[in-house]
Amino acid sequence: MSNLSTRIATASDIPAVASLFDGYRQFYAQAPDLALATAYIRDRISKNESVILVAEAQGVIVGFCQLYPTFCSVEAKPIYSLYDLFVAPAARKLGVGKALLLAAEQHAEQNGFARMDLTTAKTNVPAQALYESLDWQRDEVFYAYSKTVQG
Repeated sequence: MSNLSTRIATASDIPAVASLFDGYRQFYAQAPDLALATAYIRDRISKNESVILVAEAQGVIVGFCQLYPTFCSVEAKPIYSLYDLFVAPAARKLGVGKALLLAAEQHAEQNGFARMDLTTAKTNVPAQALYESLDWQRDEVFYAYSKTVQG
């Protein structure tokens, strides 16, 4: 995609990122809820709890990825969980996802993070192909578990 650039999102980007985040949540079978998406993105940015990278084309934000800082006890180093990656449907297959992943990698390297981890749906074959094309390694050793808690 020509004129594609990436950068860290700021407070002025909240409406655009929230709209994409709402689409991301819908992709994962959540009901549309722009108010929830906006509050969530606003909190992450204002509380500095994540790094949100955006991809812009001709001044329009067409994709984002969100990195959550965490730690690897085994390596005793900080790592990122790349939890969200979403590209507007009209901008797919134009290199936006690749640009965001490369920007995330560069950001992690520049800030002393040892690695990035991500998970994706088993059915999300296009995303898997992109990750593997950029040398992301599928974990064949560990199983991932989660448990919902009442809070």
